[in-house]
Amino acid sequence: MMRLVLIAALLASAALASARAHDAPAPAPQSKPVPKDQLLKPPADAAHYVVVSEAGQHGSQWRWQLEGGRTAYRWSQELRGWITEMDQVTTFGPGGTIEALTVRGVTMSGDAAEAYRVENGRATWKTANDAGEAPAGGWYIPAGGVGIAGAPLIEALAAAGDKGLDFLPSGKGRMTFGGTETIEGPSGPKTVQLAFISGIMPSPVPVWLDENKRYFGEVSYISLLPAGYEGALRQLRDAQDAATAEAVAGIARRFLDPAAKAPVLFDNVQLFDADKGAFLANRAVLARDGKIAAIGAAGSLKAPAGARIIDGRGKTLVPGIWDSHLHIGDDWSVLSNIANGITSFRSPGTTFDRAVDVVKRRAAGKLLMGEPFISAIVDKKDPLAAQGAEVVSSAEETVAAVRRIKDAGLWGVKFYTSMNPAWIAPAAAEAHRLGLHVHGHVPATMKPSEAVAAGYDELTHLNFVVMEAMPRAVIDKANTRQRMEGPARYFKDVDLDGPLMSGFIADLARRKTQVDPTIVIFEGMLTQDGGKPHPAYAPYMGIVSPVLERSQFTAGGYPLVEGLTRDDYRRSYAKMVELVGRLHKAGVPIVAGTDGWGIELVRELEIYQQAGFTPAEALQSATIVPARVVGADTRTGSIAVGREADMVLVDGDVSTELGALRRVTTVVSDGYVMDAAELREAAGYSGAPK
Repeated sequence: MMRLVLIAALLASAALASARAHDAPAPAPQSKPVPKDQLLKPPADAAHYVVVSEAGQHGSQWRWQLEGGRTAYRWSQELRGWITEMDQVTTFGPGGTIEALTVRGVTMSGDAAEAYRVENGRATWKTANDAGEAPAGGWYIPAGGVGIAGAPLIEALAAAGDKGLDFLPSGKGRMTFGGTETIEGPSGPKTVQLAFISGIMPSPVPVWLDENKRYFGEVSYISLLPAGYEGALRQLRDAQDAATAEAVAGIARRFLDPAAKAPVLFDNVQLFDADKGAFLANRAVLARDGKIAAIGAAGSLKAPAGARIIDGRGKTLVPGIWDSHLHIGDDWSVLSNIANGITSFRSPGTTFDRAVDVVKRRAAGKLLMGEPFISAIVDKKDPLAAQGAEVVSSAEETVAAVRRIKDAGLWGVKFYTSMNPAWIAPAAAEAHRLGLHVHGHVPATMKPSEAVAAGYDELTHLNFVVMEAMPRAVIDKANTRQRMEGPARYFKDVDLDGPLMSGFIADLARRKTQVDPTIVIFEGMLTQDGGKPHPAYAPYMGIVSPVLERSQFTAGGYPLVEGLTRDDYRRSYAKMVELVGRLHKAGVPIVAGTDGWGIELVRELEIYQQAGFTPAEALQSATIVPARVVGADTRTGSIAVGREADMVLVDGDVSTELGALRRVTTVVSDGYVMDAAELREAAGYSGAPK
């Protein structure tokens, strides 16, 4: 869910502006989004780009010229029920400089309105969430905008060379060039070149240029390509992934040097015993040959020859952290996860080829990544099917897809919201016969209790637990925006003590059905007005990316449904927090996941504490509990003699402050001891979280 928002931001992150005097100040964005029928309509000869994934086309973007040196852009898209309809007009001055920019319409996150102007040597900008000004002279990176409108900035970076370009509101970007690919399109063979932009995001942003080093397209989980070149998506993605892998492999070699696997003694630490759920003061832990060799009182263990000794006074040693809902991104993103102490994770929705590739390269020491437990998505062939899913059209095809998942060596099956409910039971039975975990979204028309009865081992996302109490009109449309808007509208009025929800919670506890709440998503979507940092991201402001700070970290929440206020949404969110507490108290296993970038995980645990978990119980949900769920608890998930050396040393007392988990100082993964500050620097962070 969050991942799709990020891709939309990436498509929109490269729009433009330079600075010359203009005769009008930046207008304020309108109080309500401009409706679709009032947006610009592209002419027949407009340049046409498609928003596409391997699942098919999701939308279109266009570019055309207006009078007065202006360029118009249009974006129209529906992504599993979420709508993007916006236009953008950029005014160009003499010499190609950009004097003004106006964005109108609506995105998946709400009002798209944004304006930028230059007047009397001052650049001013205003969005639905922020406003600012600065001396003119840099290229403005908007908080949103139409993705293809970033082409002039990309072309300017290609021409700028090593000197790069200064950005507004802040930052500086440069471009480096990679290899070329010859692809087929409507006009025959075409040569395109891979390039990487630094300075916009924490890690290099890949783009594709044509033979004249002009913008061609962008490839990611959701891509933007000229119409007619959709068939080149896989070729370009593979080449891009290979180039990224080569760049990150050098970093992996540096941290996975055999010397980093020398014995290590942590002395004078507070130790978290995940098996017992207890914090133990003044302990010592020795790791050797990739295993926990000894645990004792502080000062009682002797370090072997050549061992590294780390004084843990004022620090807490915890098992390696798990994110139970972290989709495998590119090689840079998994490096970032390690830097934040995530040494194991579940990826609930990864394509076969990507899954096999990363597991193979991790085993060979060429990829610095936590241990993954990977599921593949299965969804019915439908316009609202999940991107990257194994799409099926019958019960027999669903069972066959389950078998392919097993043959690929994956861990689980994740069903999605457009599935035919009648196909769940036979597919789940086959998955269980093959030893696969069954989890996922709850298909439209199906209640979560029915999904559990049909064979779900786990419910993914708390809104699908909430769906038990939703009106039939919401349940029947759960593969659209109703899966968010229904809970936002109605859950505030649900009685958790009533027979419906109390009975459902009791049944989940009796069956030991796990729940992956990802409640941090709903805090952002339901409680945030915009303009202030989301609690999950506030500690990362100033060290990750100014683009993310504006487009994501301080963005407003889910657009209000007519007739409701943000306080109504907050009341529904508060009831969701209470639900997590009720589930936990009843004995339902909770596994902590983010469906984000991983940096949200500590906030997920802090919300669990708000729901009534003790700090130890919250931390168990990100250590031993997920290890038990995947069947790895006899070798990892806790710090015990004979277990794998997966540990994280953090600055502070986690028993009194879960936020100390953000202050990672040392990461031990598979026995390799790594300095967290060096990991963060390698991943593109400019400092430590606050």
